[in-house]
Amino acid sequence: MRMLVTRPEPDTQATMDRLAALDISAISAPVMTRQTLDAHFPPTTGFAAMALTSTNALRTLEDIGLLPQLLGLKVFAVGDRTAHEARLAGFGDVVIAEGTLDSLVTTIALARLEGPVLYPAGRHLSGDMARALAPHGLMVVTVPVYEMVAEERLPEAAREALAGGEIGGVLVYSRRTAEIFADLAAPCLSDEQKRALPMLCLSENVAAPLLANHFSRVLLSDHPSEEAMMALALAFAREQTGS
Repeated sequence: MRMLVTRPEPDTQATMDRLAALDISAISAPVMTRQTLDAHFPPTTGFAAMALTSTNALRTLEDIGLLPQLLGLKVFAVGDRTAHEARLAGFGDVVIAEGTLDSLVTTIALARLEGPVLYPAGRHLSGDMARALAPHGLMVVTVPVYEMVAEERLPEAAREALAGGEIGGVLVYSRRTAEIFADLAAPCLSDEQKRALPMLCLSENVAAPLLANHFSRVLLSDHPSEEAMMALALAFAREQTGS
C-alpha cells in the first residue's frame, strides 16, 4: 500500500522519511510551494512576544535575514513541531499550544503579556488572531511574510497512481491543502474512486473541504500533530494489510 503526501517541501520529504521508517511506501505530491513576500516589516523592538502558527514563517524570517533581530522574543508556538523548529533556530523561551489556532489564542491570552504580539504569517490565514485577542486587551501586529502558492497540477506519478487506484490513503495537514487537493485530484478520480479514497486528516477543520467535495472516507488524527498523523497512518496501514 502506498500513501500520498500532500505537504509542501521540505515537509513532504520529512513525512515520507517517517513513513518509510514505519515501512509505509509513499508518493510525494506537494500541492503548494512557499514564496517569500515583499513584507513591510515593522521595527522589531517593543514587542512582548511573537506568535508562530507555521514553521514556514520561521523559514521565511531566516530567508529575509530577520531571525537574529527576533531571537530575544518569547515565542508562542501553535504546536510541538513549530516549537521544536523555533528552538533549533535559537529561540530560548518557547511556549507550546495544543496544535490549533484556538489553543494558541488561549495560551497567549492566559500569559497576560504587557505589550503587542508580533505575528509573522502567511497571506492566506485560517483565522483572525488579532480579532480573537482584542477582547483580552492584546494588540497583534500581523505581517504576511510568505504565501503558499497552489500548484497547477499534481505530479504525473501521483496522477497516474490516483487514477489507477494505487493510492491506499492521502495525508492532509491543512484546510487549504484539502481545498487545493480536491481541485487537482478531480480530473484523476471517478466519483466512485473519490468516495472510496481514504483521506487521513489532521483535524475536522482540515477535513471539511474534502467532505464538501464528496470525499466520504475521512479519518481524523487523535491530536493535531505529526506524531498523531503517523500513529493514524500506521494503524490504518496495519488494518489494511491485516498485520
